[in-house]
Amino acid sequence: MHLPPGFNEHDKNLVCHLHKSLYGPKQASRQWYSKLSEFLCSHGYNQSFADHSLYLKFNKSRITALLIYVDDVILAGNDIDEINAITDLLNCTFRIKNLGNLTYFLGFEIARNNKGIHLCQRKYTIDILKEAGMLGSAPMPTPMNFSRHKSTNIGEPLADPTPFRRLLGRLIYLTNTRPDITFVVHHLSQFIAAPTTLHHQASMRILRYLKRHPRQGIFFDSTSNLQLKAFCDSDWVGCPTTRRSVTSYIIYIGNSPIC
Repeated sequence: MHLPPGFNEHDKNLVCHLHKSLYGPKQASRQWYSKLSEFLCSHGYNQSFADHSLYLKFNKSRITALLIYVDDVILAGNDIDEINAITDLLNCTFRIKNLGNLTYFLGFEIARNNKGIHLCQRKYTIDILKEAGMLGSAPMPTPMNFSRHKSTNIGEPLADPTPFRRLLGRLIYLTNTRPDITFVVHHLSQFIAAPTTLHHQASMRILRYLKRHPRQGIFFDSTSNLQLKAFCDSDWVGCPTTRRSVTSYIIYIGNSPIC
């Protein structure tokens, strides 16, 4: 921003009144979100209570979903006319760039064909293995040795727990498309305050398991129904430390495990 002609730069008691938000200040993202939210709501979209970045529009049996991440937008739905209409409105108002069918977003790789849609985080997984120096490691058939219970009293405390905590944070994000590692990742998260060498070894086993099939993810079959199914179970006093039961669950959309 340049000061207007005649403005006294040496007078510290004068300020500029902005008519539009500037890109860069901490208020910019809030103002942009407010502007975009107001625009979508004015065209019949409702903000989701589960995720404030998700906007939905229903028209009888047709639905249009719009997901926002900063200035990136994903459009999905079964109403192609509404998708084209809101795309044109967004372009007229904000001058957007249409990148076509979704293939990559926030570490998620999306592939589709007549059989269905496949979601995975292959590149994200390889980046984790590369950062940990485990690209040349031997793969493992399971993510955890279930015969050994982890405890805070076993192993030496890590001198610097930061890498372990960073790794667990990245693995938690990976569980979005790898529900097969959810249990062991959440189990190790219980010891993130004071991790030991045993917990570090367990995290390395997860990486060796991921190396076996780095492209594995979730497949949504186009022929399966959209019925939501959930199953749960308990091991009955399975925790050796607290003597409490550990409850497990799995949720399906059709034949695809999502959680």
